[in-house]
Amino acid sequence: MTKIARFIIWICSKFTRVEIEGIIRGLVEVLANGNPEVKPRDDFQEKHPNYRKFSVDPLPPLTSPLTVKTAAPACDYKELLVRYQETHGKPLSQVKYRSGLPALPGPICLSLLQ
Repeated sequence: MTKIARFIIWICSKFTRVEIEGIIRGLVEVLANGNPEVKPRDDFQEKHPNYRKFSVDPLPPLTSPLTVKTAAPACDYKELLVRYQETHGKPLSQVKYRSGLPALPGPICLSLLQ
């Protein structure tokens, strides 16, 4: 048995027919917003208590113009290999491809990468 059914049985056992009709009229008036003093419980407000409770920051987040990072200077791959050998004490080994995987294509056009 639901809560509403138990509540209806309780009302019927405690009140007379005339009193129940008065209760129904009062509930209809509340649902029609005829009685501003009584507000029905807002289920949405209980499930989402912080809905529409926000504030706007007093200052905008970006107060100065964005700075563009400059790209690192391009290095020659031979310089990078020499630098790696100096820091690690051994030459950089080649990439070992796994068998069964497709090989890389020949020379790749730089315009495709940009």
